[in-house]
Parts: sequence; structure tokens; C-alpha cells
Amino acid sequence: MKLFLDTADRQLIKKWVATGVVDGVTTNPTLLSKEGNDCKKVLLDICSMVSGDVSIEVVKKTPQDVYKQALEISKLADNVVVKIPFHQDYLPVIAKLVQEGVEINVTLIFSLLQSLLVAKLGVKYISPFVGRWDDIDINGITLIGEMREMFDNYGFDSLILAASLRHLMHWHDAALAGADIATIPPKLLEQVMNHPLTEKGIAMFDADWQKLNKAELLD
Repeated sequence: MKLFLDTADRQLIKKWVATGVVDGVTTNPTLLSKEGNDCKKVLLDICSMVSGDVSIEVVKKTPQDVYKQALEISKLADNVVVKIPFHQDYLPVIAKLVQEGVEINVTLIFSLLQSLLVAKLGVKYISPFVGRWDDIDINGITLIGEMREMFDNYGFDSLILAASLRHLMHWHDAALAGADIATIPPKLLEQVMNHPLTEKGIAMFDADWQKLNKAELLD
């Protein structure tokens, strides 16, 4: 499973990219709105910080404007993937962009059949939103499992990018359900890195080593 950071915070991206575990970044208009007015600079900075894909979402509404903006976004950097929300009016636009070689991440997927339609178009990523399903008392992880089965049955090349992962069990369950990528807020990485039992084990090993009164392991 690949791991993307769901943030536009450049300091946090720099911090976690340095660990070697981050494979890409996803952004959206809400995340970008927190980083000031110069969105283009923020996005260019992120693209330069990450070797993997960076998803950038269109904000235009009409199909014609979405197509034009998608082309503009795709030219920002070689590792840009254009995010487009699922909508009937955008399907012809998505199909045209794919044919023209633009890599697409279709976002706001909430049903298996929605994912089927865009998988048929050959998009790179399809993003089911897990947490928002949970908000209406439906297990969003079920959708990921169903998508995995369907994609394998029909040989679709699109990758399942599990999104709206709000806690560690979402991430855990998405991995078991067969998502190709999880995009997570940085706070979840922080929680994994600072597990209390790991910290307790390190302290115990340190205490036992001190009992030997040795400075080096191989002396």
C-alpha cells in the first residue's frame, strides 16, 4: 500500500517526506485555503518537495471551464494529478482528458457503480470517501472491499485511493480491504509514530542496557 499525505501544509509535508514513508500528497480547496492567498506558489512548492504524485483539485464548475483548468493544472509540474469530483456533466471531460494523457483522480466517490463508471474511462485514481459514509451510519470500508473485488474481476487499471480516513482504524481497515493507496492527515502518522507500547519498550531496553555499564554494543 502506498501512503499519501492529505494536507497542503508545507512544513508537515517536509517533516514526513524526510521519513521516507510518504509516496505522494493530496490537496483540496479546503486544505489550500488554510495556506494563504498564493495558491500557485504553495502548489509548486509541494510538487518540488514530493517525488510522487500530487493531486490538485479543479475549482471551476462548468464542463468547459473544468476542462480548461484541468489542462492548466496538469502543466504545473510533471508529478501533478488533476482531481475532479464525480459528476455526470464531468464524465465527457474526464474521458477527453484521459485520452489526451492527463492523469486524473476522480474524487467524492460514494458508490460502487460510480467507481465502475470512472474506472471504465481509465482514470489513474478513484477516491472513495470512507469517513463521510460513516457520518450517515454506513460502513465506508465495505465500499473499498467491493471496489477491490470488482476491479480484480474486470481487470481495471485504476487505483483505489482511500480518502476521508479520520482515525487509525479507517487506515487499518482500508489496508486490509485492498486499497492501493491511503491518503491520511498528518495527525494519523503522528499517532502511529508515538505508540505508547513502543515508547515503553524502548525505555525498558535502555534501562536493561545501562545495567551492563558498557558504552558500545560491540566492545
